[in-house]
Amino acid sequence: MALQHKPTAPHHSAQHALRVLETVARHSTGITDTELARQTGLTRERLTPLLRMLRREGYVEQVADGAYVTGEALARLGSAHGREQAQREKLQRTLDRLRDSVGAAVYISRYVDGEVSVTQYADSPATPKVNEWVDFRFSAHATASGKSLLTQLDHAGRRDHLARHKPVRLTSRTITSDKVLLSRLESQPPTVPVLDLQEYAIGTVCAAVPITAGSAVGCLALSLPVEHAHRLRRAADTLNRNAAQVLLSLAI
Repeated sequence: MALQHKPTAPHHSAQHALRVLETVARHSTGITDTELARQTGLTRERLTPLLRMLRREGYVEQVADGAYVTGEALARLGSAHGREQAQREKLQRTLDRLRDSVGAAVYISRYVDGEVSVTQYADSPATPKVNEWVDFRFSAHATASGKSLLTQLDHAGRRDHLARHKPVRLTSRTITSDKVLLSRLESQPPTVPVLDLQEYAIGTVCAAVPITAGSAVGCLALSLPVEHAHRLRRAADTLNRNAAQVLLSLAI
């Protein structure tokens, strides 16, 4: 299986954020935003929102003279002891904030060893998660998460998945034709959220965006009850804009 290497906006933002973090980490006594811009090659317009996000996430802090130093969250993630737990907790806090920001349940899914897996999610009584009435491993053809993951595989990888998990009808809107589905996946722009409009479950709409880091195929998704379908595109855009902070949590 090969990946479709199509960098997305969140991917670029996360790469820029990592560049900023690496530069801050090299200056233990602090570095100004002017010097950061010079050393990273990022414009002020690009750097300012990145620094705002990095401060909010606890990766950097501003000291008395306005210079930036590494933050507590980065120190915890950099520690060998309990690193995995610290990363999971940091990711959960990020997902919780994102859930509140988009007003929907949010999910991280990965494509591991040829299977779809939801690895972490954030929901609440006001934003309930999807009822997994059909195992997500067998319904990638119908879910926003599954389709987003499949778009990141090459053609052979997609065909292999569909050969192992035949597309079956889950609702009247489910695509069951391999040919139609492969055509849709092929034409899906990497920067546009993948949508599921009641293809997996009647009463639920979903959107997903890729958050692939290195060779690991992943996506960030949200779900809404169909009566909130009018909010889907705006929520999906918010999800896309905030995907960089999730990708950053996975990359550090």
